[in-house]
Amino acid sequence: MARYTGPVCRLCRRENEKLFLKGSRCFSAKCAFERRGFAPGQHGKSGARGGAERVSDYSRQLRAKQKARRVYGVLERQFRRNFAVARKSPAQTGFTLLALLEMRLDNVIYRMGLAENRAQARQLVNHGHFLVNGRRADIPSMVLKQGDVITLHESARQTTFFKELADVAEKRVCASWLDRDLKSISGRVLRSPERAEIDGNLNEQLIVEYYSR
Repeated sequence: MARYTGPVCRLCRRENEKLFLKGSRCFSAKCAFERRGFAPGQHGKSGARGGAERVSDYSRQLRAKQKARRVYGVLERQFRRNFAVARKSPAQTGFTLLALLEMRLDNVIYRMGLAENRAQARQLVNHGHFLVNGRRADIPSMVLKQGDVITLHESARQTTFFKELADVAEKRVCASWLDRDLKSISGRVLRSPERAEIDGNLNEQLIVEYYSR
């Protein structure tokens, strides 16, 4: 399965914004975005952040699309496929796209607070540690729906990570459109997220404009 394997802090620097891709490290002094106040690459330092350089409409659209891709850890082909599904929906295309990305299994695990970041959630799903409605699910891109129940596989309960997870996850916020039980390490999708419950720094209108060129 194709995935980005490079340094994720480089992605934050490129987008000129913290994307919180490394969990708690992003809040520490070790955060590369805080230590290096410039974009990556040979000309990163010379092109200082917040300069008066004119930005084209295409550039703004591209950056909005790339930011959303990087936040959810989705490569271009899969992101484009999600957009095609959203465009066929009678609802607003941009919001439908973000809702589809939010309802991915790996993102739901992260939003429930059962993983420090989406990359870790993706790995846990890939290893088959979770069940969806009683059936083993190891596809991170699986889109859940209202009423779906996520439970922990019995074999995973004996691992050190999940034995200690309840105490660690208790400090993490669970999304309001989800329900979780840390005692049994399980959860349920109560409903689809509303726009206000999705990252406000994502500009879905620019993404739609990018693919509508």
